[in-house]
Amino acid sequence: MHPQIVRSQPGTCPICGMALEPRIASTEGENPELQDMSRRFWFAAIVTLPLLALAMSDAFPSDPLGRLVSMRARVWLELALATPVCLWSAWPFYVRAALSLKNRSLNMFTLIGLGVSVAYGYSVVATLLPGAFPPSFRGPSGEVAVYFEVAGVIVTLILLGQVLELRARSQTSTAIKKLLGLAPKTARRIGPDGTEGDVPLEAVQIGDKLRVRPGEKVPVDGVVVEGWSHIDESMVTGEPIPSEKQTGDRVVGGTVNGQGTVVMRADKVGAETLLSRIVAIVAEAQRTRAPVQELADVVSGYFVPAVILASVATFVVWALVGPEPKMAHALVNAVAVLIIACPCALGLATPMSIMVASGKGATIGVLFRNAETIEILHKVDTLVVDKTGTLTDGRPSLQGVVALEGHDEAEVLRLGASLERSSEHPLGAAILQGAKERSVALLDVDGFEAVSGKGVTGRIEGRSVALGNPGLLEDLRIDASPLFDRAEALRAEGQTVMFLAAGGQAIGLLGVADAIKASTPEAIRALHEEGVRVVMLTGDSRTTAEAVARKLAVDEVIAQVQPDQKAEVVKRLQKSGHVVAMAGDGINDAPALAQAQVGIAMGTGTDVAIESAGVTLVKGDLRGIVRARHLSRATMANIRQNLFFAFVYNALGVPIAAGVLYPFFGLLLSPMLAAAAMSVSSVSVVTNALRLRGVRL
Repeated sequence: MHPQIVRSQPGTCPICGMALEPRIASTEGENPELQDMSRRFWFAAIVTLPLLALAMSDAFPSDPLGRLVSMRARVWLELALATPVCLWSAWPFYVRAALSLKNRSLNMFTLIGLGVSVAYGYSVVATLLPGAFPPSFRGPSGEVAVYFEVAGVIVTLILLGQVLELRARSQTSTAIKKLLGLAPKTARRIGPDGTEGDVPLEAVQIGDKLRVRPGEKVPVDGVVVEGWSHIDESMVTGEPIPSEKQTGDRVVGGTVNGQGTVVMRADKVGAETLLSRIVAIVAEAQRTRAPVQELADVVSGYFVPAVILASVATFVVWALVGPEPKMAHALVNAVAVLIIACPCALGLATPMSIMVASGKGATIGVLFRNAETIEILHKVDTLVVDKTGTLTDGRPSLQGVVALEGHDEAEVLRLGASLERSSEHPLGAAILQGAKERSVALLDVDGFEAVSGKGVTGRIEGRSVALGNPGLLEDLRIDASPLFDRAEALRAEGQTVMFLAAGGQAIGLLGVADAIKASTPEAIRALHEEGVRVVMLTGDSRTTAEAVARKLAVDEVIAQVQPDQKAEVVKRLQKSGHVVAMAGDGINDAPALAQAQVGIAMGTGTDVAIESAGVTLVKGDLRGIVRARHLSRATMANIRQNLFFAFVYNALGVPIAAGVLYPFFGLLLSPMLAAAAMSVSSVSVVTNALRLRGVRL
């Protein structure tokens, strides 16, 4: 409830009094607070049952206990039974109530400690000094009523509520615990001499070769170097169909191997693995606060003082105008008001839903970085998407080579690939792969230079060579017009075209195409059904971009955009009144991702770009955005239900406990029923939040 409170050891929150949660859930051991509260509850329950029977003996036919034990002796027996319950079992409540006063942060335990101590303390004084009480405290037969059973039952029921709530709260971390449980304990390492042996997972180093046999879990993130298999990645990516893996493919730690055997090279170990990073992100997201919680925070700040004032007012009114014995009625109703009020339900309404939603998202391959993103995502009406790696596979391949008269295709490809050997751009990698497949020998390059957003230049065999878009050749004052018609024809086929110049003259073209992801058309259709407008943003030419857009029915295309201009496009859409999400690779799109209300990073395998985005799609599949929107909508509905229940519960509970129904129906709310109702309110909020685990996405 208060994530800003961080301690090095277990303890209680100085604001709300509840036990601090571990920053990252553990799969080992039971919650120590749950164990402690359970012990106190069972002791209280065993002792309170005879206490309740003793106090209510006159309600049984012929009052059998009354014949055996005098009224005075019965009161002393009640004192003996109630004392260990109200002192030992309730001790954590008193400690937390005292801390709330010390920290000047009144909370649920302030009210519980006050209510129990008033009922028990009054009864102790009435037992020891009955003659000190005036007639207004005495019943028709002149006795001073005691409320030991009220105090005992209140403690027992509140402890029961704490146990149920703690059990329910522990289930909100189920998703993280499942993720933590995915990692195997050992790995089968292949030594330099070919010998194999099992080693603890902590002993695996980057570069180690590991064998993964059929049915085993992949130990760490890495690359397949030998073998073939299908691997179930559903727990990490949300994709139910196993992925085919062969030499060169990436594998993720914690996923389950199928029938084949593969040998992999470890690339990331320990906290750097995808699984560890997912757990860390989810744990961090669960500690963030959603804007919708601000209202509950404001109300909670005034709530406890208001309840104490209401309790005092209840006592005064009943003492003045209530039926006889006035003071006894005043005391009981004032205690009922203190006990029934539960600011805890208000405080838990939002964080419980956020915890469950964050964990649920992780199991479907959607990582939320904070609660604010969960709240905003379902309001998004415009999605801006980068083309390469978002709509497409991000694995471009060389499709076309064009040479002007006097030059041949082999020369064009040799010069272009030689230049791109020093580049890190994915289009350059496609050209290099194309040259390799065509067995083209590469040349040495001097003075290599990458021109941002335009291309690359260098010197090969004494000639200046440039490869890039028309803007690069224009800057170099090279006439590219002889290639324009051929370039436009390639673009119409959806290819990205690069112009090659050598010795100050344009000599050819290289066309690269990136296949559209198989899941993209379905994702775009689903987004349109959600009422989301899709805008494609790309540095490609308009012809190439529109060729892709036509296939996908994208609403708007903004082409020939430089990387540093993408954030400006997002800002322009926001000024038009749109709630904008930006989906990109999370690296060169970082400014635009940060500018959008929701930044969405497309991750594939272990290459998850998570730092610049509010949402990461582990599988890099746009359908994840649709699932994330559904989860966002379900979460906000769940939070509204929780807040409505908490507000209505307190709005109705306090007046009823104060006795507002008594003049009309003669009904009063026993403090024991108030304790039961208070416990039910918190448990109901947590239980309702847990329903998110089963929401269909």
